Amino acid sequence: MNKLVAISYSLLILIQSFNFNFEDFSKLSMLFEHAEFHQENYGDSFFDFIAEHYGETKFQHENDHEEHEDLPFKHHHQTCSHNNVSFTLPTLNFTLEYQLFTEIPINFFYKESKSLFEKPSVFQPPKLA
Repeated sequence: MNKLVAISYSLLILIQSFNFNFEDFSKLSMLFEHAEFHQENYGDSFFDFIAEHYGETKFQHENDHEEHEDLPFKHHHQTCSHNNVSFTLPTLNFTLEYQLFTEIPINFFYKESKSLFEKPSVFQPPKLA
């Protein structure tokens, strides 16, 4: 379930990053009418029409017609403010219990260590030379 929610939120953010508005979808009929106009008058295919209006040559072709402002996906948001929407899931409440400090009695016991590696005094180096 968590993976499904994560995937759906990711797709929502991806679609919103394309910056499509509902107004753009309502202007699709104008796009097809203008494409037919270009096909009848100039003999352009639909892909030539898209290249002229949305591609590299759009600045050269921009001043030829008045209908270019009515085409979809032509909005420029110079002073646009986006509202952030945060999706929150129910939070978990944790209760922390405070426990009083209890003093632990000293249980430290030190014992001198003995090693089997110690050599008897016979094998020690001479102390006086």
